[in-house]
Amino acid sequence: MRPMKNKMPASALVYSTEAGRMCPACRQPVVACVCKANARLAAPAGDGVVRVSRDTKGRGGKAVTLVKGVSLPEAGLIALGKSLKATCGSGGTVKDGVIEIQGDHVERVMAALVAKSHRVKRAGG
Repeated sequence: MRPMKNKMPASALVYSTEAGRMCPACRQPVVACVCKANARLAAPAGDGVVRVSRDTKGRGGKAVTLVKGVSLPEAGLIALGKSLKATCGSGGTVKDGVIEIQGDHVERVMAALVAKSHRVKRAGG
């Protein structure tokens, strides 16, 4: 019989309880990850048009208003999301650069964004 060769690269982390979860990209502990910290500082690139749409997929039939394409850093997105939630009188969140407002508030959100001098388009049906 032939001996089996080790297929793992020499630098791959197999298991460690010392630092907890590890980032797969930079191989640092998640709390000290440098790749995600750099990604948060940069504003997302876009074409300057904010797209507002209504979505129900994966939410049990509940409507959600999505705001995509806002070229603000993470802190600015959270502040804009908070003001939009207050304007609509409903809840919501900011996930991966997309503002989600609970309920069908497309027209109200578009009016609020135009008042804040954003270029707005309605996306979807």
